[in-house]
Amino acid sequence: MDFVKPFNGDPQDGHLSTPISDSAIVRAFISNLPINRKGLSPITRGLEVGLAHGYFLVGPQILLGPGRDYAADPYLAALITAVSIVVLGTISLNAHGIVSRKSAAESPAGTPTLLTSEGWSEFAGGFFVGGSGGAFFAYFLLDKFSSIDAIFRGLVN
Repeated sequence: MDFVKPFNGDPQDGHLSTPISDSAIVRAFISNLPINRKGLSPITRGLEVGLAHGYFLVGPQILLGPGRDYAADPYLAALITAVSIVVLGTISLNAHGIVSRKSAAESPAGTPTLLTSEGWSEFAGGFFVGGSGGAFFAYFLLDKFSSIDAIFRGLVN
């Protein structure tokens, strides 16, 4: 059996069809990601993407980041680093939108909002708010872990 073959039978396409990359479950997963989901505004897409990225940036910064040996509060150092990474990502997203996207007035009719410079700017703004919020939420959970654990164990009066 030939498991790896050219996508749609065209070897010039540059994409290979494998049981993983061309399965229905993978297509369903990718179509449900916020960037591909239908019916979302650009700012909502940015919020979802930013929340996930901001939340998962704090943990590695505690273990591997530059402030891991910060005696006063390593969680605060991780928060500052994570928010700094989110700010850099937002600047990069804005720069990409300015350089590669046309404004809505210059775009052909029917162009999806996310593919215009205004829509991409909204996406980047949502990414900043979501990323910062996700980082603050992760910081809060880590900083107050003993209190939250006591609540769930029923040790609080």
